[in-house]
Amino acid sequence: MSNPQVETVTTGADKAKLAGAVVLLVAALVAFYALGKQGPWVQWGALIVLLAAAVGAFLTSESGKSLIAYGQDSVKEVRKVVWPTGKEARQMTLYVFAFVVVMALFLWLTDKTLEWVLYDLILGWKR
Repeated sequence: MSNPQVETVTTGADKAKLAGAVVLLVAALVAFYALGKQGPWVQWGALIVLLAAAVGAFLTSESGKSLIAYGQDSVKEVRKVVWPTGKEARQMTLYVFAFVVVMALFLWLTDKTLEWVLYDLILGWKR
């Protein structure tokens, strides 16, 4: 059994950036509700500006940089995928629907057969 690597924030600057992001996030929510009487433009403007600052602070930390790298790697992998053509997608969809119909009929027939065997033959109940 291997021990997976656990990433932790090790530098003081990273801790400060993440703490600043959390403080900005809380400030955004507080400002949104505190500026309710100032009008919706001020209220939403403060929310958007503070949220953008919180996201910016997070993305400059090591955790944010690794999140960006993960996203870039994911995009590279998605580009490698060979996607089916429209015709292939329709064919596979029809196959799935046909399989579902066949399975539904099979399960219905199995249910009715067991119902007949149990209630009519074994128990002798007539409906």
